[in-house]
Amino acid sequence: MILVTVAAVVRDLGVAAVVGGLLMVAAVARGAAAERAALVARVGALVWIAGAGVFLMASYVEIAQVGPSAPDFGAQVWSFVADIDLGRAYGLNILAAVVTSIIVTLVRTPSEAAWGLVPVAYGLGVQAMTGHAAGAEDHHLAVTSLYVHLASSAVWLGLLIALVAARRPLGNDAKAAVQRVSRMVLWAAAAIVASGAANAWLRIGSVTDLFTTTYGRLLALKLVLMSGAIALAAWHRRVTMPRLSTADVRRQFYRVLAWDVALLAAVAGIGGVLSRTAPTIPVVVVPNPTPAFLLTGYPLPPRPDAIEWITQWRLEILSAMVVLALVVVYLRWASRLRRRGDDWPWQRTAAFLVGMAGIAWITQGAPTVYGMVTFSGHMMEHMLLAMAVPLPIVYAAPITLALRALPHRTDGTRGPREWIRTIVESRWMAFLAHPVVAAVNFAGSLLVFYYSPLFEFALSNHAGHLWMIVHFTLAGYLFANALVGIDPGPTRPPYPLRVLLLFATMAFHAFFGVSLTSSEVLLAPRWFGLMGRDWGADAITDQQYGGSLAWGLGEFPVLILAIGVLVAWRRADARTAKRQDREAERTGDADLEEYNSMLGGLADSDDAPTAGR
Repeated sequence: MILVTVAAVVRDLGVAAVVGGLLMVAAVARGAAAERAALVARVGALVWIAGAGVFLMASYVEIAQVGPSAPDFGAQVWSFVADIDLGRAYGLNILAAVVTSIIVTLVRTPSEAAWGLVPVAYGLGVQAMTGHAAGAEDHHLAVTSLYVHLASSAVWLGLLIALVAARRPLGNDAKAAVQRVSRMVLWAAAAIVASGAANAWLRIGSVTDLFTTTYGRLLALKLVLMSGAIALAAWHRRVTMPRLSTADVRRQFYRVLAWDVALLAAVAGIGGVLSRTAPTIPVVVVPNPTPAFLLTGYPLPPRPDAIEWITQWRLEILSAMVVLALVVVYLRWASRLRRRGDDWPWQRTAAFLVGMAGIAWITQGAPTVYGMVTFSGHMMEHMLLAMAVPLPIVYAAPITLALRALPHRTDGTRGPREWIRTIVESRWMAFLAHPVVAAVNFAGSLLVFYYSPLFEFALSNHAGHLWMIVHFTLAGYLFANALVGIDPGPTRPPYPLRVLLLFATMAFHAFFGVSLTSSEVLLAPRWFGLMGRDWGADAITDQQYGGSLAWGLGEFPVLILAIGVLVAWRRADARTAKRQDREAERTGDADLEEYNSMLGGLADSDDAPTAGR
């Protein structure tokens, strides 16, 4: 149905305008240009609402084969939205658009613009769940790669739309704005290529399908246009922008930029058509699915042993891309410091690589594979994220490196360095990074997570699983950084209090582990109790084994932290002693002489009455 496709394209263009306008306000423009970008976001939100609304109505007409003139059409559509998962997703997308439209009317500052992106991210997530990828064999990879693809495309196209719309108010800031947008677009292009490759791999049976099927030909055309847009953007960045003056940008560059917008709009249109076209790999119902497949969407992995813990891998594209991006920027920052003659210890770079390799294995390898089907595997995943991985990352001091390497903006806009400072110096971060709060969060999150519905939600919902990864990794980082780190943020307590916090945390982890080991009540029973494993211990025994892992894996990193605190304490005392020695040499032990004189005066005053008597 043509109306469905047109509505999908209008919806996607509206989302892109919202994303581009908000990003311009948050990190690119200021003054009148930022106001124009905010206007682009407001108009885009209204377009999003209209497109999503028409898309919902037209999709229902196509699915139910009824016309809007039916007497109970409104009641039918409401029932579709309230009772059917697909209709509910369409309705939630409209709700996200409405919430976004309310927020963008209030946007005046970069921080408000950043908050405005939150409902947009949710709306894109709901939209990703409704694509063909949602029915693919690797459900999590399909949906997540589609989400990354939608978000990255919205960033690229939206920034170009906002940049063109704000070309006059930018004035003399035009060249700086174009350079900033080009850097952001470069990251979006890389994400588009990676996520598009993952989607194509899941949907195309063979290379010949690109030429022999409707879906394949549309995808091939999209790839050609996308490649042209990327090549044009690369040419702008490497050839034209270094040669352009501010006047050239205002006079000529936007004409060339319009080709980028046209190409990406065509890509968005093809994407809308693709969303309504059956892929070459059809969705096939799995015959006689196992309980594990029904719960997780994947076949039950083999019995875990030493080899399987090495060879079991499952791509989670979003976390993999985040890890790769963090490695790239850290190495670039360290290289930038070395090029300008500043020192950055190679040990810190090596520690960061170790931490990122650990996160990659935890999120892509056996811990996440077995963490979906056994409590002990999940506890292994959790403990490594919260206890082991943060230690090398804290030693690597990524925030300190970023603040030293990133350039400082002087025009009133917020670049990466300003955003890092805004977050680190915020009242919320000051509260969360406080050593006592960080310790309570680090230990108390265990109870809140495992003894609440959050645990089962993180198991059954991939977005919940990703939030679990982020939360426990950050909780471990904040706790370790408050005790032994050098990154800014917390007001670090005296060393005796640090040792006390460590021992309290160690005791709490021991209590948590022992309580699980001795418990006869199964956590997440509708998940682990129905997994139907034909190997390993029963669910409650496996949970008790997971309690032992929580105890053992929790104590070892805390012991390393304790050693680190003691070493830092000793070094601090040594530095204090050296400082006092230098002060004594500089003043000729004036403080000691004054102290001895005071003692002598006290002795004379004590002797004087005795002599008088």
